Amino acid sequence: MTSKTPHGVQYEGYRPVVMGRNGMVCSGHPLASQAGIQILQKGGNAIDAAIAIGACLNVVEPMMSGIGGDGFIMVYMKDSDELRVINASGKSPMAATREMYLATGIPHKGITSVLVP
Repeated sequence: MTSKTPHGVQYEGYRPVVMGRNGMVCSGHPLASQAGIQILQKGGNAIDAAIAIGACLNVVEPMMSGIGGDGFIMVYMKDSDELRVINASGKSPMAATREMYLATGIPHKGITSVLVP
């Protein structure tokens, strides 16, 4: 399956499309995904599964995980009918203003695309 990103980058997908009825887990490593699935199967929620996935990724992909990365989380809490969103990204440099990004768009490389933890 060939896909194109919003930025015009074309790439060849190597995974099939999957759908789930009761939940879904994905991560950068199959063992971490399995840990998340096991948490859901034992009655845990998406946040419980995410914590298990993160712990597992710190073991199987320590070079890609840790406290220095960004985190973007959106979770629907069925019991309370709430949508919770957490933006755990870093701060932009002081010279990078909202107006600058509105005028030029968000760059995908270069100094103004970097966040400061």
